[in-house]
Amino acid sequence: MADWHWELFQDDLLDGLPDTACAETERLANEVAVRESMVFLEGAAYTGPGPGVRTESRGLLMLTYLTDVRGERIVVVQVSWFG
Repeated sequence: MADWHWELFQDDLLDGLPDTACAETERLANEVAVRESMVFLEGAAYTGPGPGVRTESRGLLMLTYLTDVRGERIVVVQVSWFG
């Protein structure tokens, strides 16, 4: 398994969200990054198309993200907190 990670599309993406939402964002983004590392085993050597924009929801949180397979990362582009 490669050393996949996640990052925010913009540094201020979590500004104004409660601490609970930020913690849940980190937990879910880490989980998605681990899962993507297991789906795209080739990582940087991958030559196929990317999966596009996707969402993942847990409880009161919904993340919208892109999987950058060759960069071995997910990029969170939107965080929705319904709390």
